Amino acid sequence: MGSALSVVFALAAAVSNGTATVLQRRAALGVPLSEGFRLKLFKDLLHRPVWLGGMAAVMAAACFQALALANGALAVVQPIFVLELPFALLIGGVVLRRRVPRLGWVAVTCIALGLGTALAAAAPSAGTSHPNPRGQVLAIVCCAGSMAVLVHAALRRPAGRARAACFAAAAAIGYALTAALIKDATDAWRTGGATGFFLAWQTYAFAAAGVCALFLLQNAVQSGPLVASQPALTLGDALVSLSLGVTLYGEEVRTGWWLIPEVMGVALILYGAVLLARIPLAQVLVSAPAGSGRTRT
Repeated sequence: MGSALSVVFALAAAVSNGTATVLQRRAALGVPLSEGFRLKLFKDLLHRPVWLGGMAAVMAAACFQALALANGALAVVQPIFVLELPFALLIGGVVLRRRVPRLGWVAVTCIALGLGTALAAAAPSAGTSHPNPRGQVLAIVCCAGSMAVLVHAALRRPAGRARAACFAAAAAIGYALTAALIKDATDAWRTGGATGFFLAWQTYAFAAAGVCALFLLQNAVQSGPLVASQPALTLGDALVSLSLGVTLYGEEVRTGWWLIPEVMGVALILYGAVLLARIPLAQVLVSAPAGSGRTRT
């Protein structure tokens, strides 16, 4: 039952994040470019119901993600977030009154089919609710170190595909780490209530990691084409989350011949992500909206 609930909540979080992306983009399209990076921008956006709706969707997504992680495996919940951009594309087609091209439907189908195939073949188990403290510290150090290496590599390259991919990969690691810390923080809430949640260091660690990941994602979007950053973000988040789920929470995935459909599913997701990143509507939605409060944890 808990596994089914986690999938439902993860899907709700992906839909909420996709909705937030569309609503914030819709609000930003009506803001003059001259208002960018000024306090007046936020004053203007606060009077826009569409932007406030986007912020509400962001908060709903965070709540849904916490509920999903509290009820299921990290290796199940985070991969479902690859559906965020497909949901944003479909919702954006309606809200922004733009037709989703046939290539978009092919991309969405590939991502959904690939995700279903990979998760069905892997069949991740729930694992434990609280990781070993030493293992958690080691995971944080490894993730932070990997992010630093990728950022260093990005900064040594000019704007373009390589720079965007490096920033996106670093952001993916940050989002996966954020999710792992959220899962532990939700356990603190379950055992100690609100007091336990706000006294847990994981609460403040996941907030810091999420902000860092969001900053890196914005740099990825601004550094190069979406076709370079989106695949790295999509697969990076899912694969690092899977690794953290297995190493920190004792979650298990099937191996042996099951690796064949798992790899096929991942390949479909990657192919769909590349196709999706080439669609103009997707590029409009993902390019950083002015005053966006969007999070993707």
